[in-house]
Amino acid sequence: MADNVHGTGGQTYDHKKRAWPPEIGVFIALIVIIVIFEILGALVVGQSLLFDTKGRFDGPLGIFNVARLKIMILQVSIIGIIAIGSTQVIISGGIDLSPGSVVGLTAMIAMSFAQVAEVNGLPNPKPVFGSWAHDIPALAPIVVGLTIGLFAGLVNGTLIAYTRIPPFIATLGMMVFARGAAKWWTKGEPVSFPTESYATIGSGMMPVVIFVALAILFHFLLRNTVYGKHTYAIGSNEDAARMSGIKVQRHKVMVYAIAGVLAATAAIVLSSKNLTAQSGMGIMYELDAIAMTVIGGVSLAGGRGSIIGTVLGAMIFGVIISGFTFLRLDAFYQEMVKGIIIISAVVLDQLRQQRAAARA
Repeated sequence: MADNVHGTGGQTYDHKKRAWPPEIGVFIALIVIIVIFEILGALVVGQSLLFDTKGRFDGPLGIFNVARLKIMILQVSIIGIIAIGSTQVIISGGIDLSPGSVVGLTAMIAMSFAQVAEVNGLPNPKPVFGSWAHDIPALAPIVVGLTIGLFAGLVNGTLIAYTRIPPFIATLGMMVFARGAAKWWTKGEPVSFPTESYATIGSGMMPVVIFVALAILFHFLLRNTVYGKHTYAIGSNEDAARMSGIKVQRHKVMVYAIAGVLAATAAIVLSSKNLTAQSGMGIMYELDAIAMTVIGGVSLAGGRGSIIGTVLGAMIFGVIISGFTFLRLDAFYQEMVKGIIIISAVVLDQLRQQRAAARA
């Protein structure tokens, strides 16, 4: 039997040139990082990072340290929501630096519509509005918050699509504006005392549930709908996409609008979880979200990547953060390692592109 099998047109199939999905490499990297922390844990602190070595937990997940797993997942779920939007922006060939500031602004304004009238039987000590905005259903601050995110995304997308301003500059401007607006809203004062219904949004494992649900939704949209096909097409070759009949400008506005709504969703979950909103919320979130996408195999050149990869990138972030805390190392080491990982991920992406070009 011949070693090579000929396909259509007489072309020879070479299994050595078969391209594995980039998510496989990200998953392997996740396993390697877990193994490294397990070894360091055994050597440094005499404990396991993820596994229950003291028999404290029962049930089907009894072999794991369930408490640490919950903390690990919660740590990345809110930024992971932002990363879902960043994934779509980067696949389309853009970049968005504004989500962190949009989180701060949205949290401040949404929480202002979620305040209670009384705290421990006394009038709310720091109301933003009058009694008309107290004790109203959680739907109102949610709608207000999502509208702010939608507006920010529409502004970003319109500037980028119709004025040809580079995405870096347009979203940088929104980043500065939104952060300033967040500080101006209450002159830097935090907004607290939310209603019980609003506080429920970020309670327990709800942030994780919301993150997973959104990841599933947008994975489906990117892989199985016209929206997803157009997003990949524009990121791969914008001119070719335009010539094929795709309304590139309108689609870009849509992508940035979705990213803005997802940033606002993260803000609502975060403020609900913390039971307060501050103008400094979300600082550096946009960079962590971009890092998650790049680590997850999304190409900064556009046209390639997936939500699954981004979720795996978020998991790598979670393992690193929890691992360094577990080893009792200072937080600045985390930032240094993040930088190294981001640079390494970009270098690997460049190498992948070069290999792909060579195969072509």
